[in-house]
Amino acid sequence: MNSEYLVAFLASTAGAATPLVLASTGELVAERSGVLNLGLEGIMLVGAVAGFSVTLHTGSAGLGLAAALLAGMAMALLFGVLVLTLQTNQVATGLALTLFGIGLSAFVGRDLVGQTVAPLPRLHLPVLSDLPFVGPLLFSFDAMVYASLALVLLTGWMLARTRLGLLIRAVGEAPHSAHAIGMPVVKLRYATVLAGGALAGLGGAYLSLALTPMWVEGMTAGRGWIALAQVVFATWKPRGLLLGAYLFGGVTVLQFHGQGLGVPIPSEFLSMLPYLATIVVLVVICRDPRTILLNKPVSLGQNFKAD
Repeated sequence: MNSEYLVAFLASTAGAATPLVLASTGELVAERSGVLNLGLEGIMLVGAVAGFSVTLHTGSAGLGLAAALLAGMAMALLFGVLVLTLQTNQVATGLALTLFGIGLSAFVGRDLVGQTVAPLPRLHLPVLSDLPFVGPLLFSFDAMVYASLALVLLTGWMLARTRLGLLIRAVGEAPHSAHAIGMPVVKLRYATVLAGGALAGLGGAYLSLALTPMWVEGMTAGRGWIALAQVVFATWKPRGLLLGAYLFGGVTVLQFHGQGLGVPIPSEFLSMLPYLATIVVLVVICRDPRTILLNKPVSLGQNFKAD
């Protein structure tokens, strides 16, 4: 394996990991407040088609990303109203949201299939981007890659070091006790759900504007589910999200590089590698109940209603 191939592989891994980082970071914040949103797949698809459609018709990727963010928040708001206000079951509602997002994105994008947009521009930093090996590996990505890394660091700091993070964690651990001392439990949960939806929408838009700058029905290909698994893999800690996202991103990219190198393995097996890796990692983690319960919010998936 020469250095050029290694750089190409690692750079592709960063791109493949970015939508997972965005979606799983938003989901982690929501879950730390006690809300389990299984609708990430549907939200990412709606974000992908919204971002692509607006970018195609306006020529502005910035407007496309803003549209994806708002579309993700709208889907999350629908989920929040059903779960937080109407007290529906979180698991069933999340699954229904995924099915709704799959259908809605297919309907909205039916006339967009086959069209393309210019991919998100890569940054070029004087001197740094031109360095051999290090330049293309660290200083030649688009802004969303760097923003996703900063987002994880900011989320970790917010949850661990700020009053807002303390409130979110308190609501996730003991919502009734938090409510008894005056914390706005429902409002905080709404805020975390909306933030999670916004980031999932951005993750979907990254797929249609950067990784594959076109609209393809069902283009998330299970990434929403992988993002959900990553939160468990990270044991509800932001720092573990990067490891999980880049691990799964590398496995995803490996299938394409393996086919390009002529590896004598059936393409169907290479295509299932990311999902197989997800299952293996979760099985290994879940073998020890103490590990899986280490940072899991006590009230995760449980509805709250003020007395």
